[in-house]
Amino acid sequence: MPARLQRSALPLAAIALGLAALGSLAFGDLPLSPARIWNGLTHRDELAATVLYHIRLPRLCIAALVGAALSASGLVMQAYFRNSLASPGLLGVSTGGAAGAVIAIGTGWAASSLLALPAASIVGAFIATYAVIAFARQGASTERLLLAGIALNALLGAVVSYVLSNFTLSYERNAQIIFWMIGGLEDRSWEHVLMAAPIVIGSLCLLPLGRPMDLLSLGEREAQSLGVDVPRLRAALLILSTILTALATAVSGSIGFVGLIVPHMLRLLFGAEHKRLIPLSLIGGAAFMIGCDVLGRFAGGLRVGIVTALIGGPFFLWLLRKRT
Repeated sequence: MPARLQRSALPLAAIALGLAALGSLAFGDLPLSPARIWNGLTHRDELAATVLYHIRLPRLCIAALVGAALSASGLVMQAYFRNSLASPGLLGVSTGGAAGAVIAIGTGWAASSLLALPAASIVGAFIATYAVIAFARQGASTERLLLAGIALNALLGAVVSYVLSNFTLSYERNAQIIFWMIGGLEDRSWEHVLMAAPIVIGSLCLLPLGRPMDLLSLGEREAQSLGVDVPRLRAALLILSTILTALATAVSGSIGFVGLIVPHMLRLLFGAEHKRLIPLSLIGGAAFMIGCDVLGRFAGGLRVGIVTALIGGPFFLWLLRKRT
């Protein structure tokens, strides 16, 4: 890869994020020009300010945080399992987080505290993660990882169906759960932004792990001989990726394929060095999620989970065909 392209990676990702953010603020039921966005942000246009501060800015922040979290989680899982097809959605971790959140909604526990929903999502995601590890240990084949993910997704889907069919829920709560499973960013408030804010801390914790992850990709023995505490590194990667996925799922529902598409595209464009890929995945994931949200608005209000599935499904099939 040319050194010039490597140097321009972060500026290009930042430009993509800026353009996506501008599009997110501009497009919607009330289109806003750049001048009107500025007037709204500075409260010179009260209608634009209401739209921006109450609807579009919270939605933009949630999209950026969720995209960054899912993308970075996918990158970390691919390094952990040493398998380029590993991602939170395919392995069932996202569904585990969603199932935990759905149980919290169904039992009414989610309404008791701001922390209840993310806590339930984190518990569900950790259970799913350890189930995947139990079925497909390190170095397992791609087929075994995918089969474990399929089985786990089906099992957790059954848990969600059980909650829907056996709990006495109101029509509104049933609809809330169904839309939660599709994944979306509608009607998000600053309270949801606050709920997702720990994603920033988790992302910062990932940044120093690029060099050890590069050494881990050489093999455990090689990494250990070069001074890496492999068990501690693997535990840190597992905990961070699971928590990031769970926090993202708690505020947006189950959104798939982001952790697969973004790391793959960045690796193809800018190489496999994790020191560079981690910040790129955070910025690129945020830009991708915001872009998918804007695309969904153009497509008549499609939820972002549907947009990522429409893009990610063919991409996944292409990857499978390429590997075979």
